[in-house]
Amino acid sequence: MAEIGRIGVLTSGGDCAGLNAAIRAVAQRAILGYGWRVFGIHEGTRGLMDRPVGCRELTLSMFDGNVLRMGGTILGTTNHGDPFHFPMPDGSYRDRSAEIAEGYHELGLDALIAIGGDGSLSIVRRIAEQGGMKLIGIPKTIDNDVPFTENAIGYVTAVDVATEALDRLQPTAASHNRVMLLEVMGRDNGHIAINTGIAGGADVILIPEIPYTMQSVRQKLEAVRAAGRNFGLVVVAEAVKTENGEPVITLGHDGKQRLGGVGHYLGRRITEETGAETRVTVLGHTQRGGTPSPRDRIFASAFGVHAVDLVAQGKFDRMVAWANRAVIDVPLRDVIDHNHPVDLNGAIVHTARGLGICLGD
Repeated sequence: MAEIGRIGVLTSGGDCAGLNAAIRAVAQRAILGYGWRVFGIHEGTRGLMDRPVGCRELTLSMFDGNVLRMGGTILGTTNHGDPFHFPMPDGSYRDRSAEIAEGYHELGLDALIAIGGDGSLSIVRRIAEQGGMKLIGIPKTIDNDVPFTENAIGYVTAVDVATEALDRLQPTAASHNRVMLLEVMGRDNGHIAINTGIAGGADVILIPEIPYTMQSVRQKLEAVRAAGRNFGLVVVAEAVKTENGEPVITLGHDGKQRLGGVGHYLGRRITEETGAETRVTVLGHTQRGGTPSPRDRIFASAFGVHAVDLVAQGKFDRMVAWANRAVIDVPLRDVIDHNHPVDLNGAIVHTARGLGICLGD
């Protein structure tokens, strides 16, 4: 087994709550447990493209009590610019993946711990294979769509934020005899939506895994009114399509198409179908920011410690994961080849149906 002396850590893809707790855990375990030097890479893989490499050495004095509580990432991150098809200032594209591996070796790293979602981990793994980098992955995504882990960093906090929003919308809905619709994130799945809806007492939850009809939504909201309640609560994941199966897309200020707008689309349709006054709240990036929940800090800390221990054991090309109240590790190649949608036969969907929540079908 090769001797370890210097490791790197980076955060890649979108930010979320709990990243700093993971960075802290990596640094503290590596320094206190093994006496290694730890280098934080700036702006994800972008920092390894820079010359000199964009990084800073992480020391114990940097991790006071406040860092654990901070949202975002002290290292910075990026979710733009595929290194294999990187946009250049002149409008051309270039494969810059080799520069990332060169930066790793220039820094003299013995291993790299990458904190990212399935997309960014897939990219970093491909670079690691081609460039002789020793890699460990830590899962983070508010969407919780990384397979083989019950929780990814950031997910629990996102659900907490969304549930608090629904809690705040309920009294306004009741005061004004309205239907309140909350659009939450979920690029490919409905984990945030269905968990938020159950926790917040929603009447209707729409997720991309389950096709819906406006007839079902209308019947549920009418039944709520008939039972004597003067308001309704609806939660929808941003990836939900129209009832005809067409994606709802908006144009960003940069001219690029993005998911978004299904909340306003459904708000109009609910008013048309039921006559109810409907108000829409799009939670957006609020779910990714802010102070991480205690559970996210715990997951992040456990993941960081285990990732460093895997480096010490010489076990690479692995991702740490949470399963059955324990930290485990799985092959990165398996993570990349699978996805993690809401289990339609699982306990969460069964619970929602058991509570009488309409899932649109």
